[in-house]
Amino acid sequence: MEKLSQPLAHRMRPRNISEFFGQEHLIGEGKPLRVAIETGELPASIIFWGPPGCGKTTLARIIANSIQAEFIELSAVNAGKEDIIKAVNKTRLAQRKTVLFLDEIHRFNKVQQDALLPHVEKGTLTLIGATTENPSFEIISALLSRTRVFVLNELKEDALVMIIDNALKEERGLANVNLEISEEDKSLIANLANGDARAALNILEIVSNSAKKDETGKIKIKRENILYSAQKFLRYDKNGEEHYNIISALHKSMRDSDAQAAVYWTMRMLEAGEDPLYLARRMARFASEDVGNADPNALVLAVAAKEAVDFIGMPEANTALVQLATYLAGAPKDNSAYKAVLKAKEVIKETGNLPVPFVIRNAPTTLMKQLGYGKGYKYAHDYSDAKVEQQHLPKEIKDVAFYEEKDEGEKLNFYKLKGKF
Repeated sequence: MEKLSQPLAHRMRPRNISEFFGQEHLIGEGKPLRVAIETGELPASIIFWGPPGCGKTTLARIIANSIQAEFIELSAVNAGKEDIIKAVNKTRLAQRKTVLFLDEIHRFNKVQQDALLPHVEKGTLTLIGATTENPSFEIISALLSRTRVFVLNELKEDALVMIIDNALKEERGLANVNLEISEEDKSLIANLANGDARAALNILEIVSNSAKKDETGKIKIKRENILYSAQKFLRYDKNGEEHYNIISALHKSMRDSDAQAAVYWTMRMLEAGEDPLYLARRMARFASEDVGNADPNALVLAVAAKEAVDFIGMPEANTALVQLATYLAGAPKDNSAYKAVLKAKEVIKETGNLPVPFVIRNAPTTLMKQLGYGKGYKYAHDYSDAKVEQQHLPKEIKDVAFYEEKDEGEKLNFYKLKGKF
């Protein structure tokens, strides 16, 4: 029996596949990883990609046990190339299968990941890497091509409740604590854990240690105890994939004119600690990219929201950002400016440094005038509506259309309506 002084989450770590809850798409009956574990015919090396507390480390241990392998666990946070060499030497001395579990493998730089390659290729050891970040971005292609990636999902409520139930009935857990907890409160803990088994067991342990016994000796867990003890967290890494997923969700919600979703994703980022100026910058970009001249006032409001963030500060400035997000979601959309940028970049890349037409060149000296700079230039203010027909584009691209507004029926023509604002 494991010492009860150890954290509950550590004591309750599953020892075999039958004790593991969740990830049915991988370890359910007949599923690929379960078959591999049961037969011992594992891929040469594996990457587990999933959020915290979903079972990556536990599965690595179960795999090592199933093939009766030496298990070496390292964390890329504090391990280096020398630790890899030591692990390989230990493998040779052990003279049996060895599983090297490298937690947070995405923390290894290119040189450190390169050091793993020859040992993975030769099969000196079985590498199991664990990462919360997208392997496509964080693992070098040479190493990624020699591994099989298994995607683990955050645990669902029913799996977390089963994990809680298991901890309540097992002796290595809380079976002897005389704990009384309702099904509703188990679900509450599961919800507060946000898909993380470790978090669920930590909450359960904190509550059980802090709650008082009644006259019968029972520890009755109450909802307020759980809410007080639990610290619900939002999974959000400012430099990781989830950051880009959420800003993408906000951008697309506003583009699709969904104000409700725009509010949610704005507040989701702010509540997770995102820099409000980052949000203001992204919305200013949206105002020109997706709203554009359909409503030029959108960009004015975006800049005003940025000023409000600077002037008021957080958390009070959250209303300015939500106001802006809902305005942008409800505004008419026109991406003509964005398409003009893409078209211009494409043409410039293809044609290079085309000369400026002589008619619109600057002619500050007599020599330039003699060479024809500015010859025949028509001053727009001398003409009706300040419109003149003269060549402004280089002759090679004189007929290229960069900016094309939407039809009048599809967009708000701000210029014709400006007298009403």
